[in-house]
Amino acid sequence: MGKMISNVVFTRNRPLQLEAYFESLYRNIPHELIQTYLIYKVELFDEQYSEVFKRFSDCIVIREQDFHDDFTGLIERIDTKYILFATDDVVYYDFVNFAVIDETFGRFCKDIFGFSLRLDRESLRKENEVINEVEIGSENIYEVNWKRARSRNAKYAFELNSTVYTTSLVRRILEPVAREHPVLKKIFERESFLVKSLGLIFHMKDFLAVLDTFHDPNTLEGYCHRWCKTHKRRLPGYLYFQKLCASAVQINRVNTTTDNPTDGLSEHTVQALNEKYKQGYRLDIQAIVKNKPQATHVGREYFKLMR
Repeated sequence: MGKMISNVVFTRNRPLQLEAYFESLYRNIPHELIQTYLIYKVELFDEQYSEVFKRFSDCIVIREQDFHDDFTGLIERIDTKYILFATDDVVYYDFVNFAVIDETFGRFCKDIFGFSLRLDRESLRKENEVINEVEIGSENIYEVNWKRARSRNAKYAFELNSTVYTTSLVRRILEPVAREHPVLKKIFERESFLVKSLGLIFHMKDFLAVLDTFHDPNTLEGYCHRWCKTHKRRLPGYLYFQKLCASAVQINRVNTTTDNPTDGLSEHTVQALNEKYKQGYRLDIQAIVKNKPQATHVGREYFKLMR
C-alpha cells in the first residue's frame, strides 16, 4: 500500500516536543502510510531542529517564509487521499487502525466530515451528545453530528489536532480564500512587485488580517472553523471516531495568542527545554501511554522527561 495520508505539522521553537510527536506518531500509525510535511517557523534552536530532521529524514521540511503562501502552495500539491494536521505539542498514545478509518470514509462518503482521533464516547455521553454506533471491519466506531453538537470538541469540526480529512474537503474549505479575494494569489507571489512594495509600508501579516484571512496556524484554524460554521448546509454533517488517541500537552505558549491555563513553569520555557534537549533529555512517552489522558488538551502533569 502506498502513501495514503499527508501529515501536515506546524512547529516553532519546540524541537524536544516535535521529536516526541514524531516518535509517538510512528509508534501508533504505520510509517509506510504517511508522508509528513513540516512547516517550520525559523526562530530559535536551529541546531537542535537539525538533529530532529536528521532522525526523521523522510519528513519534507518547509522553512516558513510567508505562512499563507507556504500553506496554500503545499495543499495544492498534496496528492494523497487524506490529510491529517498536527501541532508540535501533540502526543499519540494509542494505536490508530487506519484500515478502519479508510473503510469508514468509503462507506459514509456522503455524510462524513472527518474521522477524529481526539473524541471518545464516554466524555461525549457525559455531555448528553447523541451518538450512534456502527460496525466497521468487526470494530465498533461512533458518529456524532457536529452541526447539532453540544460539547465544544464535537462542534469544533475543523481543527489542527488529530482529525483525518479528505484532501478534497480541505481544499473545498480553503477555496473561498481565492474566490472571495481573487487577487490573493498574485499578491502572495513572493517576488511580486506588490509584495515588495507593501513590505516597505507594513507587515504582510497586518495586511492579511485586514483581508480576514489566515497568516499563521492559529488564524488558519480560526478562519476555517468560522467558515464551516457559516456554511454548515454545504458540508457533511458527521464526525466519526473510535477512541481518544492523541492529546496536546500544553506546557508553554508558542503559537497561542490568548492566556493558556495549562501553561507550565519556568522549567518549561522553550529555552529551558532546549537546554534539556541538548543534555539528552526526552519526553517520557511511555509514561503517557501508561496514564492515558482523558482530554484533548492536558497540562504539565503529563510532561515528564527521561534521559
